[in-house]
Formats: sequence, structure tokens, C-alpha cells
Amino acid sequence: MKKRNEIFLLVFLIILFFTINYKFIDDALVGFLGNYEDVYVERVIDGDTIVVENNTHVRLLGINTPEKGEKYYEEAKNFLEMIVLNKTVELEYGKEKYDRYRRELAYVIYKNANVNLELVDEGYANFYFPSGKDKYYDNFLKNWEHCLSNNKYLCEKSGDKCAECIELEEFNYKNQEIIFYNKCSFDCDLTEWTIKDEGRKKFSFGNFILEKNNKVRVIVGNETNTENVLYWKGEEYVWTKTGDSLFLRDADGKLVLWESY
Repeated sequence: MKKRNEIFLLVFLIILFFTINYKFIDDALVGFLGNYEDVYVERVIDGDTIVVENNTHVRLLGINTPEKGEKYYEEAKNFLEMIVLNKTVELEYGKEKYDRYRRELAYVIYKNANVNLELVDEGYANFYFPSGKDKYYDNFLKNWEHCLSNNKYLCEKSGDKCAECIELEEFNYKNQEIIFYNKCSFDCDLTEWTIKDEGRKKFSFGNFILEKNNKVRVIVGNETNTENVLYWKGEEYVWTKTGDSLFLRDADGKLVLWESY
């Protein structure tokens, strides 16, 4: 009798084990597969936003493209349209499925290629990770560096004579301060040069001359500018704690330098 009870107990434990593990595996599969979805692209709004079936707006993860009216807006939009418009694509969702505008956040996969990455590689977008770096961050950085070597669109290097003069001496993202230094023996006209983060925040130098062998400090704040201290007004903060980038561009929008952390 004791032996029979032991057999029943063993059988019960085996059944319980497989039941528990089946549920675990099943739940894991549901969670995994839930990160992917096939959709039909009905419209392209701009270089980083599409509309799929059921009027669902999807914001492409990991990138930021020019806004309407900005340089290369049309090129970025046309490139995305060429690849995905009226096509069935796969969406791969990240850590967060929606942004504050209730748009879905996803990587767009077409023919096994990450379209988001292609936009960076071709110079139509810079990388953009406001919620923190994910598993694809290194791929985006690699594609950005490849884009720089090809010197096209957003990656095109400035031809301004002062592009070789201006150095980023300090990038203090904790204190929201930047210092640029003019190492050349002549003054540099930085009129309409801009600083930008990975997202939409942009600062313009306005009408500004950086004298030879001199520095300018740019601080996020609303105080009054002085001779060599300029304030990035209208923003509570620019540089995020989870990582960000600085892009310095000349008056023609060409890239002078960039730095990430």
C-alpha cells in the first residue's frame, strides 16, 4: 500500500511539474509574441511616423528625423514611403508601447531589415533614445558612424572654415552646461549656428561672434545673456539623465561636431 501511494505521489508530482512548466512556457511565448505584429502601412506622415490599419499612428523607435520645413524633411519622408508605403511590415515593440501622444512605438521591419536603422545609415535621421538605451543602441551608433564616413545629408560635414576651430571643451549634462572654445587665431562668426539634442530641442546662437582663443558657455536657463555666457531659454532641461547627444551645426545645417554620453 505504501509503495502504491508513493507511485501515485510520483505521478502527481510529474503531472504538476509539466503543468506548471507548460503554463510558464505558454506565458513566455505569449509575452514574446506579443512584442511583434504584422500591419499594413496606409500612410507616411514624415520620416519617423506612419499610419497603419485602423488609423493607428506608429512612431519609429530609435530615430528622429527633420520636421516639416526643416532641411531633409522631404528626403526622409520620401525614403520611408519608398520602402513601406502600401506594404505589410512587422512592428517590433520596445519597452514602452505608447508615447505621450498615444502613438505606438516600434521598430519597423520589412524584408528582415530594420527600416529605422536604414534611415540613420542613409543620413535621414539621427539616433534618439529618450527612454534609455536598448538592445539596438549599438547598432544605431554604428550606422550613424557609417553615415558620417559617407558624408551625406544629416551627416554631411561642415565646410565652414570655423568648423575646424570650434572645440567642445566641456559637456556638463548634469548641470545642463556646454563650453565651446575657438582655438584658431581669428574670430569665428557663429551667427545662426545651432545646437540640438537627439530630439526636437534646438538652440540658435543668433548673431554671435566667438573671438579668437576665447570661450562661450551655453547654459539651459532663462537668465540674461552676457558677453560669453548664453542661455538656452524656454527649456527646463535639455540633456536627459538616461543618455543624450549634442549636435553642433553651422548656418547651413552642416555638422560641425557631435558628442554622446
